[in-house]
Amino acid sequence: MTTTIRHRRRLAAVAVVLVALAGLLVKVAVSASAAVPPTPSGWSLVWSDDFNGSANTLPSSANWIIDTGHSYPGGPGNWGTGEIQNYTSSTSNLSLDGSGNLRITPLRSSSGEWTSARIETRRADFKPADGRILRIEGRIQMPNVTGSAALGYWPAFWALGSPYRGNYWNWPAIGEFDIMENVNGINSVWAVLHCGVTPGGPCNETNGIGASRACPGSACQADFHTYRFEWDRSVSPNQLRWYVDGQQFHSISQSRFDATTWNNMTGHAGYFLLLNVAMGGGFPNGVAGSGTPTAATVPGRPMVVDYVAVWQSGAGSTPTPTTTITPTVPPGGVDARSTIQAERYQAQSGTIVETTTDTGGGQNVAGISNGDWLRFDGVDFGTQAALQFKARVASGAGGGVSGLVQVRLDSPTATPIGDFAVGNTGGWQSWRTVPANISAVTGTHTVYLTFSSGQPADFVNVNWFTFSTS
Repeated sequence: MTTTIRHRRRLAAVAVVLVALAGLLVKVAVSASAAVPPTPSGWSLVWSDDFNGSANTLPSSANWIIDTGHSYPGGPGNWGTGEIQNYTSSTSNLSLDGSGNLRITPLRSSSGEWTSARIETRRADFKPADGRILRIEGRIQMPNVTGSAALGYWPAFWALGSPYRGNYWNWPAIGEFDIMENVNGINSVWAVLHCGVTPGGPCNETNGIGASRACPGSACQADFHTYRFEWDRSVSPNQLRWYVDGQQFHSISQSRFDATTWNNMTGHAGYFLLLNVAMGGGFPNGVAGSGTPTAATVPGRPMVVDYVAVWQSGAGSTPTPTTTITPTVPPGGVDARSTIQAERYQAQSGTIVETTTDTGGGQNVAGISNGDWLRFDGVDFGTQAALQFKARVASGAGGGVSGLVQVRLDSPTATPIGDFAVGNTGGWQSWRTVPANISAVTGTHTVYLTFSSGQPADFVNVNWFTFSTS
């Protein structure tokens, strides 16, 4: 879980809408539990918990440690995040439901004290072998509460580096993978990496390197969704990837970090997994713009966990890890005059990857709207100045919806060196190549594609782009 505020695209607008809906009755979703999925071909099951057991009993003590109180012994107060609840081992806060699910339920006493629960795996060695992929997955329904009634809710499914146990002051160097985070009942999942030093450092602490998106189909709070993290040691540089319902929405390459930072978060024995629902703290307070929870916050809405499982890919040929793969640039960078596939970004905000029907097949980046961006590291323009940018784009945006595809160097807020406008091209897979003049560029840069529109709707898909001297 992040130790401070993380603002993401459209949060303010979404929060306003949710507050306006606070008076509506929130329907509690009823979803049948599902068993841990069968192990895919070419993979092996490392560990799992299906949360089978009698109703109103605690989860397996062979699998889980129950954290209690307001901190680890000798660790930072309020778990280092500013959250206010008291974690307990009471079955009122933490219990199996008898139908194959775990429920973590925040409650408020008559005196105003909040209680909730936090558990962590006894195993702290989850790590892929050299040349393998580790997949950590959970099927979870976030607390089904929205609007002002949800202010302060902070459910999470995450992992911490094993050296944190017994030390509690070596964060974030030991690494943290936030597989699923949510605050204030917003229909969005956050995926974040924490590493390095704080404040600042290679992971921009205390914010971390993150991305977010709405849950596919039904809202995150209204139904179960599958949240997955992959640590890929089968490619060089290694890759970290995040998914919701099989759709990748965040990735980070080893090439982004110096050797010491990467070794500090990956060179130890591995990670332990955590599930918790915090109340209040830096993240929900920052999004709300004030302290949370409030008098309007409704207690008793559980996070429901159907299963947690960890798989590792087998030896030999590497299986396809999921529906989308995000390759990374080699250590020497990528030629600006080559065809740069949009899905080969090193970081992004707000977008998704999907299969394309464009010539040559493969994938394209979709779900792009105002404020989204893609980052490409180590783009080498050489000594002869590039003067033009071309991108392969498609749009099925509605009438009156259009926007700009912009190129920026070294910062997502730098002045664009060039851009072009795009509206409906006849469909989200109706592709055309659009050129734009740019300011002269030489040398090696981090390239950002940023997207600007006066409307909140998605307005463009991108398949690839390139630069040229004319």
